[in-house]
Formats: sequence, C-alpha cells, structure tokens
Amino acid sequence: MLATLRRNPLECWTEAFFEEPIARVKLPFVEAVLVHDPNAIRQVLVDNAGNYRKDRIQQRILSSGLAEGLLGVEGDRWSVQRRTLAPLFTRRTVGSFADAMLEGADQLSARLVGLPIGSTVDLAREFTLLTLNVLALTIFSDGIGEDFDGFRSAMNTYFDSIGRINVLDLLGAPAILRRSGGRRLRQTMAFFESTIDRIIAMRQRRLESAASSPAPEDLLTLLLRALDPSTGRPMSVAEVRSNILTFLSAGHETTANALAWSTFLLSQSPHWSARVREEADRELAGERSGLSERLVVTKAVIEEALRLYPPIAALSRISEHPDTLGSQPIGGRSLIVIAPYVLHRHRRLWDRPDIFDPSRFLGDAKANIPRFAYLPFGAGPRTCIGASFAMQEAILVLATLIQRFELELAPDARVWPIQRITLRPSHGLPMRVVPRVAFPNSVECGLRLPRQGAASGACVSRGE
Repeated sequence: MLATLRRNPLECWTEAFFEEPIARVKLPFVEAVLVHDPNAIRQVLVDNAGNYRKDRIQQRILSSGLAEGLLGVEGDRWSVQRRTLAPLFTRRTVGSFADAMLEGADQLSARLVGLPIGSTVDLAREFTLLTLNVLALTIFSDGIGEDFDGFRSAMNTYFDSIGRINVLDLLGAPAILRRSGGRRLRQTMAFFESTIDRIIAMRQRRLESAASSPAPEDLLTLLLRALDPSTGRPMSVAEVRSNILTFLSAGHETTANALAWSTFLLSQSPHWSARVREEADRELAGERSGLSERLVVTKAVIEEALRLYPPIAALSRISEHPDTLGSQPIGGRSLIVIAPYVLHRHRRLWDRPDIFDPSRFLGDAKANIPRFAYLPFGAGPRTCIGASFAMQEAILVLATLIQRFELELAPDARVWPIQRITLRPSHGLPMRVVPRVAFPNSVECGLRLPRQGAASGACVSRGE
C-alpha cells in the first residue's frame, strides 16, 4: 500500500469504491471515510465546510511556496484575498487574454509544421510548454527572462517533488524531519522566489515611473494594483509571489493535462474528432469576440475529458468535530477523502461511466448532472478561481490544433494516468502529427483500459 501510494495513488482504488457512495477503509496509519455521495460532498465542502479543514499532506504541499497565496491561507485571510483577486478573473478580463492564448496556439502550430511529415511528438510535453508560455504572456507580458527552459524544468521538478506521498507525512511526523527530495525542492523554490521577486521588483519600478515607461496591463500589474474592496489594502509582496506561483503551477499544469487527455480521447474517436474539426472550421473563420463561447462541441469534449481524467484526482479533509454524512457517523479527527476520479466514474451516478461521450455536456443533458457529482474545479466557496481562464485556453488551443492537424496516437504508445497532484499521462502522449493540406482560415506555419488497480482508461462512444 505504501509503495503504491508513493508510486501512483490512483492505482489504490479498487472496484468496490466505484459502487459504494460512502465507504470506510483502513489505511496503514488511519481510517479514512471515502465520500462519493453528492449530498454528503456538499455537506463537507459547502454546508458544514467549517468542520472540515485541510489535512497535513495538503498543508505540507501548500507550504511549498503557496502558503501565503489563495490556496494556502484560511479564514479571514482567504476571504480578503478572494475578494481582492476576484476582479482579475471576471469574464471581461479573462476574455481580454484570448489573443495571448491564440498566439500560444499559433506558436505551437509553427513548431509542429516545421517537423518532418509524420513525425512523432510528445504532445503532453508540448502542451506544458504552450500553457506555461501563455501564462508568461498573460502574467509577465515582459517575459520570464532568458532562462525559460530552466523555469519549465524547475516546474517539472516542483510537481514531481511535492506530488509524492511520504511515509513521514502519513505518520504525522513534524516538518523538522527532512523528507526525501527535500533538498531538491528547496533549491527549486529558491529559484522560483528569486526569479519572481526580480520580475516583481522590475514591474514595481515601471509602475512608479509610469509616465516614462507605461507598465503593461497584464496579470502581474493587476495583482500589484489589486486592493481589497472592503479595506483598500493591497497584497504584500509575499502574497503576490505566492499567488503568482499558484497561477503558474496550478494554471499551466491543469490546462496542459486537460489538453493532453482531450487530444488522446479524440484520437480514439473519429466521430467526435470530426465534429470538433467541423465546428473549428466554421467558428475560427469568424469574429474573435466570443469565440470560445461559440465552440460548444469543443467545450463539451474538454468537459468530458475532465470527467474521465480530472485535474485533481483526489482531495482530503480532517473533521474537527463529529458529524453525520449520509447514514454514516463521522468522528472528530476523521480523514475524509473525496476523489473526483472515482466520483466521475461512479456507477450509481453516471450512465456508462467509462465511456467517452461528450454529449453528456451538450444541450439539456448537462442540466441533468447533479451539481456535486462533477467536480473538475472543486466546489463551494473555494472553487478554482481560474476555472474560466483554464477552460477558455483549453477550448481555443484544442480547436486550433484539431483544425490544423491530423493527430494519431503512436502505435506503440502506452497511455496510463499517474497522480502527481494533477493527473498526467505517465509516459507522455506520443502522437503522429500531419498538417492538413487546406482548411478554412488557414495559416502557413472501442478503447478500454483494464480496471485493474482501478486506474482505468475510457471506452469511446462514437455517438451513433
């Protein structure tokens, strides 16, 4: 159990968890209550959220550079930051970043067009480059600096280090006891802090001398100018730094994985691939204003990919006081686990749960999905503040690539999900990429994986 938790926690789920709404399981050092009943989930995350706080593993992860940001703070400090940051993610503000997202898609397209015909490329890696580049364009429009590859490599190290469950965390050992990989993580955090602090200092100087050198209206400027609407207080440099790291880490990784899984699933479904391409050919030739809202089939594909491969595969809480969830009594100090990976494939909640069928998210069908049966971005007051940003980016990039390229999974590809905070393809996503000969608005430039270990894949519905 411990070895599997460290290697890939996703493989710990057994068949029974996909059938029972609430289950108890004895872990090596604690009994956990696994909650996959929508009403009970609402109670934990919304109605009685004050009774359920983050457990020590999540606190350890958040302490790695995110403690002062929106993900790490609690109580009044969280409320202040949420109020302060909310204007940065309004529909209008997010819409203003569409050009940067399309520019990132153009840059990726140019790289793919430059490859020899029929080349195999790891699109999972390409998507991480693209989404990090988009965030660089939208947060730091002046650029991260010369060491962009170093920043990308550090981000991979960061996720690999914090994403592994450590036995010392399960035992509740104090933070003073060093964990494996701790030195590498500290070096990575020092790199992030020095890079981000340097960029913040440069931007602050530009803001102070705006007359001679106007600062760009990107997310960094918005963060530095943001004021709590209730008190008028700006965020501290530490809060700005933590939130930038939050946006960079959570933002680029989750969107890249959403794109990877969407592309993988489309490569197995000619029917849905054709529908996305038909929509892209039509809508990408139109006005850019409101483009992502018009790409409804593309959005449904991404939403279904997020159902089968949710960015956050599991979250956990510790109960402060006794409670009752469904018919189950919950003691104080109980570990509560909600796993969107299990929830989204639960046999009591979904028809044909292992089938890739984006029609679930089209028309009236979407309204029939229980609110707390689908949690790709969390739920309740702490739902992901950047969800609309991530969805817009994924929609625009996926539509652009499907319009411009034929994408075929490499014959020897072994696609398997691994949980490292987010859910990513463990061996990348090797795809054969062939540019389409012509398309409107052109520019130059039955799968089933076994449920064994329950890290299951998805069947593909042709929608016929």
